[in-house]
Amino acid sequence: MFVTVPLSFRRGATRSRRNRTTTRAVAVAAVVSASLGVLAAADPNAAPGVSTGKTDQSTTDSASAAVAFTAFTLPDVQMPQTVPDAVVWEPNRLAAEARPRTVRPIAGVLTSNFGMRWGALHAGLDFADPIGTPIAAVTDGTVIEAGPASGFGLWVRVQQDDGTIGIYGHVNDIIATVGQQVRAGDVIATVGNRGFSTGPHLHYEVHQGDGAPIDPMPWLGSRGIAVGIATE
Repeated sequence: MFVTVPLSFRRGATRSRRNRTTTRAVAVAAVVSASLGVLAAADPNAAPGVSTGKTDQSTTDSASAAVAFTAFTLPDVQMPQTVPDAVVWEPNRLAAEARPRTVRPIAGVLTSNFGMRWGALHAGLDFADPIGTPIAAVTDGTVIEAGPASGFGLWVRVQQDDGTIGIYGHVNDIIATVGQQVRAGDVIATVGNRGFSTGPHLHYEVHQGDGAPIDPMPWLGSRGIAVGIATE
């Protein structure tokens, strides 16, 4: 038996498909309208980063939704990075600024002052210390002589940072070499008892550029080094 499908049923099916299409279109329109509404909720006259004074919950929710919507729809753009200027690393600068410019040559007690002694000029200061005690360069400078010297046995002469000459006499061992650049505190020799000496000590002199000796005590004092006064 031949069966004919009623026309009304076909119309109902077509209508159902149309209804589903219409529902989808309405849903999409609703999403777009909601998004545009969120964006429109922002005050167009408000400067970036300036509050408009709206503090109600709906405004807060709208702002959060706007941020979320923007983050979802806008591409993630990576801002270009710039390479900073090269930093010049000076590993010795701070150490150089912190270190002393003048030091006491040895820690021993001052036993003899600058001045006349036994009818002759004693042209330096004597510091008593055991043989082998390290002797430090008093200032930065350059070693200009190291070796035997009449009356001193062995000595080291250093052109100091102000142009004067520092003389280290009666030394036991010479550690520095001629031409060596030394800094205040560098060990250049050791205490000895060589030459015309009555016991282990360092004899330290300071000569001006013309070779004339000056009293090392006020010279050291002007540079912040107090050595005391011998009681002899």
